[in-house]
Amino acid sequence: MAEAVKLEGLVPERLAPRTRRIVLQDLSLEVEIGFHDFEIGRPQRLLVSVEVWLEEQAFAATDAVADAWDYDVLRSGIVALAQGRRFNLQETLVREIYDLVAARHGVGALRVASRKPDVYPDCAGVGVELASF
Repeated sequence: MAEAVKLEGLVPERLAPRTRRIVLQDLSLEVEIGFHDFEIGRPQRLLVSVEVWLEEQAFAATDAVADAWDYDVLRSGIVALAQGRRFNLQETLVREIYDLVAARHGVGALRVASRKPDVYPDCAGVGVELASF
């Protein structure tokens, strides 16, 4: 097998990465959510998106699995949280997801959004978002 060529010093400083981001886009969940009588006891589809801007040292610098942020941990933590209890408000669920992710090592900035895509027939969804910026 041929040795991999390592290219260093070819990227000009003006093109050096300034941000590093991990994205979990539109995770589809069935969630017990809502405060209206017709929502109680009827799980609803909720789409959750998480964008995590990582500090440089937390972003994998090599191709080693040990250096990577584990998407499975992120996804499974959100699934467990969302399905672990009933929520009245998307705001509450999003805040809990936000707190869960913000507590992880290397998070420099964060955005968490949720939306119910099946509420109104004339829009793609209704939801909320929290961001650190």
